[in-house]
Amino acid sequence: MYQYDQYDQAIIEERAAQFRGQVERRLKGELSEEEFRPLRLQNGLYLQIHAYMLRVAVPYGLLSSDQLRMLSQIATKYDKGYGHFTTRQNIQYNWPALEDVPSILEDLATVQMHAIQTSGNCIRNISADQYAGVAQDEVVDPRPYAEIMRQWTTFHPEFGYLPRKFKMAFTGAREDRAAIKFHDIGYRARINDQGKIVFEVYVGGGMGRTPMIGKLIHDNVAEKDLLIYTEAIMRVYNMYGRRDNKYKARIKILVHEMKLEEFTRKVDAELENLRAEGGVDLDQAEISRVKAFFTEPAYENLPDHPAALEKSFTENKDFSFWHKYNVQPHKKDGYAIVNLSLKKPGVAPGDATDDQMKAVADLADQYSFSEIRTTHEQNLVLADVRQQDLFALWGALVALGFADANIGTLQDLICCPGLDFCTLANARSIPIAEKITAHFDNLDYLYDLGGLKLKMSGCINACGHHHVGHIGILGVNKKGVEFYQITLGGSATDDASIGKIIGPAFDKDQIVPALDRLLKTYLKLREEGEEFLDAYRRVGPAPFKEIYVDQSMQGAKL
Repeated sequence: MYQYDQYDQAIIEERAAQFRGQVERRLKGELSEEEFRPLRLQNGLYLQIHAYMLRVAVPYGLLSSDQLRMLSQIATKYDKGYGHFTTRQNIQYNWPALEDVPSILEDLATVQMHAIQTSGNCIRNISADQYAGVAQDEVVDPRPYAEIMRQWTTFHPEFGYLPRKFKMAFTGAREDRAAIKFHDIGYRARINDQGKIVFEVYVGGGMGRTPMIGKLIHDNVAEKDLLIYTEAIMRVYNMYGRRDNKYKARIKILVHEMKLEEFTRKVDAELENLRAEGGVDLDQAEISRVKAFFTEPAYENLPDHPAALEKSFTENKDFSFWHKYNVQPHKKDGYAIVNLSLKKPGVAPGDATDDQMKAVADLADQYSFSEIRTTHEQNLVLADVRQQDLFALWGALVALGFADANIGTLQDLICCPGLDFCTLANARSIPIAEKITAHFDNLDYLYDLGGLKLKMSGCINACGHHHVGHIGILGVNKKGVEFYQITLGGSATDDASIGKIIGPAFDKDQIVPALDRLLKTYLKLREEGEEFLDAYRRVGPAPFKEIYVDQSMQGAKL
């Protein structure tokens, strides 16, 4: 993984020192909360319902074991003993005291971490495929390009005062696991017919109040043009993006209103202007420099599917199911990708205690070259585990509470913190998630349902990605009472789609029975081997809408 040089290190150390002075001024009353607000947002600090919340950047979801240990220490020393992994591959702390935040930033700096670009109208944490570098279907490892983009945008003046927050994602695989069509800019690295690395670039995607699927603006951006083409897009956004209305300030609104053809024409014109001005090409020397941080670890020559592994499947049913659902194939024979489930009844999706984080760091040292990945679906990944070690690792994860064999099932739902923490939320998400995971706790039933993505948000800002859930749940507020709308048919992968509301909303006591009815309807109408999304797309919403006719479940129409 990337290692800071003296300039990187100086930046984050000086930022922490600057913020210490700003916090001291705030605590003395020399700065009002309104004056302090832009300063704290530049350092990832939000003011929420009960306390401040600090969001720490995890670029493209990659952590070293030392970094995860530091995150554990921060949870112990400055918070309430846990952290929350987010859908943007970051981690949040919900209870830091304001006077402690500069010390947290200083501690983070000792392991090359920070909270820069996790809030405000800037390029947010750049995310990527959580299996980057190890996936069997990968064509190009996108992490070096995500790192180059992170460095280049951090203090670039074109990105210093954007109309609104801006999100980027990278993939280099045949299957999109980074939701690139739901980002302001999404990049897919591929090899063209001439054997050169090029990028497909999608622009204007996003969720939130006005969900939109990103549009392909260019399918063959040369490697050397990656930065200059991105800068051309940003110039057009800065010139024409709305700044008078934050709800219309995202680039997706600009692309929609300007239309892709005209937007593309303006981007091409700015690209020529940049070239005339001496715009910087991404040269091979810089690419090679950054790629050197992402070389393969010291893999051994191992047999694929060793006999001992096959024997463990036969002898231990629980291990067999865990392997089927939580383990993914690796590009290297004899290795496997292991997903650690942070989803179980009684625990908020994405939460991990300080002890759990420390234990995972130790397991990464023992089994996975001291690296950990965070995912868009609020889980963790050990990406380079020897197949011969899987049974031992599984045993350790069982003891840790991270071995629930539910990855990709209904129980592997994601949700935002909702009204339990967030000032923007309209409804609680975490208690509803707990109701769902507790109710749908029969693994045989979950496995029979097949692959199913349930995503929930506590407000229209869609931090829980409800728009792209096969089943989405949106918390809304009607006259001071919390209700929950259900959407069906969303997808964040290559077959991108936005879910549609299928009827009235339900209160907190009715939402689980409503889901139960939906799933029973699916089981009745599905064809052999057909999963939920495919069945919904085949039959349409009508059979599912019929459940709302049942007078035993009174929804509140909104």
